Formats: sequence, structure tokens, C-alpha cells
Amino acid sequence: MQESPTIPDTEFETEPLEPIFAPPAVSVEIYDQVYHLRGVDPQYIENLAAMVNEKMRAVSEHGGTVDSLRVAVLAALNIADELCTLRQQYDELAGSQHSVENSMQSRAHSLSGMLDEVLEDRRVG
Repeated sequence: MQESPTIPDTEFETEPLEPIFAPPAVSVEIYDQVYHLRGVDPQYIENLAAMVNEKMRAVSEHGGTVDSLRVAVLAALNIADELCTLRQQYDELAGSQHSVENSMQSRAHSLSGMLDEVLEDRRVG
């Protein structure tokens, strides 16, 4: 019986592959920490980072804590609360819009029926 050949142990060095057209890294500072981030729109990334930094500063000043992990968690909770509130408002507006659309469709159908009756009366009369 013949043994199958063995492949010698080989070590490969791997590095994360960069996309060919990777957007440039943007350096942002959040709560005295510098982060290098990539995104399609660098200005958008900077705006998000500024928002997070502002929220963390507000939490720190309001809560009197400087522990960055605690500040980050509290800021994240505040941002999540804002997001949930906005989603709820969006859902309410979407529901209202749907209601208005249904009402308008019903009225249009009613008016169309009335117009048909008037036209029918004129043809008969």
C-alpha cells in the first residue's frame, strides 16, 4: 500500500487585503482618542465622529465621570434612545401618511362614482 504524499509545513504571512479603490483613511478624535476610519464619504465620517465626541463630552460633564468606557456606554445608550424615538416618530408619520393616502383614495373613488352618476343622468335625461 502506497502512502499519500505529505505537504511540508509552510508558514504563510498574511496581511489584510486592501480593496483596490479603498477610500482614504480619515483621522478623527473622539473623547481624546484618535481613530483612523475609512468610509465612502470622509466628511460624513467626520460628522459622525463629531456627534459621538459631543455626546460623550455631554455625558461626562453631566455625569461627572471620566471613565471612558462608562462614558462610551452611557453615550451609546443616549444615542440608542434618540434612534428609537426617531424610529417611533417615523413609524407614526408613515402610519399617518398611509391613513391619509387611504382617505384620499376613498374620496377619489367616491367622487368618481358621483361623476359617473351625473354623466349617466345627463345621457338618460
